[in-house]
Amino acid sequence: MIVEGYFEYRHTVGFEETNIVGNVYYVNYLRWQGRCREMFLKERAPEVLADLQDDLKLFTLKVDCEFYAEITAFDELSIRMRLVELGQTQLQFGFDYVRLDPAGGETLIARGNQRVACMRGPNTRTVPARVPEPLARALEPYLLSTVRS
Repeated sequence: MIVEGYFEYRHTVGFEETNIVGNVYYVNYLRWQGRCREMFLKERAPEVLADLQDDLKLFTLKVDCEFYAEITAFDELSIRMRLVELGQTQLQFGFDYVRLDPAGGETLIARGNQRVACMRGPNTRTVPARVPEPLARALEPYLLSTVRS
């Protein structure tokens, strides 16, 4: 069951994202997680973008993806991001990859997670930092409060 309360990034699979037999390379699923997160910041938390230009850094600590079905070029996808956990200095996101069928149906094709740490300081001496308040506020509507199955 897929519950509401997600940030959605839509994507059309291109040939460059597939291998010789036409299946999508696994690394693209991870790229789409990052792209979804970027679009969330652009659309829902633009204040954080200015902070990223200063000294805030969002380090991806861990990513994973579990695959249920294959997709190919020109499949229409909805990558749906939810907040799984909000800590003082770290966040965990959950991602559902859903194929959108032309007739209006949906198929869950993969599910992934991403753990991110907030850091501040110059690249040579970064230290853990609190999750910025504007980011935490923007993520509130996307908190996963129902078990996904």
